[in-house]
Amino acid sequence: MKYPATELVLNAKGQVYHLGISPDVLANTVILVGDQDRVTMVSDLFDTVEHRSRHREFVCHTGMFNGKRISAISTGIGTDNIDISVNELDALANIDLIQRENLPTFRQLTLIRIGTCGILQEEVPIHSYILSSHAFGLDNIAHFYEVPQTEVELSLKEAIESQLTLPEAIHPYLIGASQELNDRLRSELTFDGVTVSSSGFYGPQGRQLRLKAKTALLNEQLTDVKLEGLKVMNFEMESSALFALGRSLGHQCATICLGIGNRPKLEFSKGYNEEMTALIRYVLDRI
Repeated sequence: MKYPATELVLNAKGQVYHLGISPDVLANTVILVGDQDRVTMVSDLFDTVEHRSRHREFVCHTGMFNGKRISAISTGIGTDNIDISVNELDALANIDLIQRENLPTFRQLTLIRIGTCGILQEEVPIHSYILSSHAFGLDNIAHFYEVPQTEVELSLKEAIESQLTLPEAIHPYLIGASQELNDRLRSELTFDGVTVSSSGFYGPQGRQLRLKAKTALLNEQLTDVKLEGLKVMNFEMESSALFALGRSLGHQCATICLGIGNRPKLEFSKGYNEEMTALIRYVLDRI
């Protein structure tokens, strides 16, 4: 099967359209960050850097860290950008961009999101490391794809949803992270639990300024969700789509975030560059 130009969209250089990179610069291990400037924070820790590029909000640096080739790529904010990023990363790994056909051998990517988040449990301090066991998606990206889910995931989704009052139009989904990756990232420094991925920063995360939100009580409800052996730990805006698309395409995906706001305590970090650098090094040392 050949992919037509309207489906596999390439730029004038034959690169994937949005990321603006070619297959040869993509490492098998990819650090995904939302903020463009955070790519440099990652690559500053590399031993060597072989590639740097920027196209729109998508910045890519590839280099070596402790003998391992790693790419750091910014996705921008939101699950819609994850839809672009993951599909184009998979195309770079598994489609011949010249012949426009699938490559004969599957190439699995390791995709690790390092981000920031809002903490939903009062006892978890600001600047803690939050490791996502699952992502509970309040966005709609996964509804456009055939995404395999386990019975455990479906039951966990129903258990969380039954304890929330959501607008009727919202249909959540839940996907687990890679257990193999989480085992590498877990330590006495991490707080493990369910991550809620929203489709926006204000109303979709229960915030209200001048515009009244239908989700005004969502934070309190998420904090109080009762689950066996798990808590709903944090709010962010990318992991549900990352886990859903990554699993469907056969890649290993994980998310670890720096908590920069404690929503129950109404506290927000006054600055976290040093703590973010420490988290990035923590991840690089374990992958």
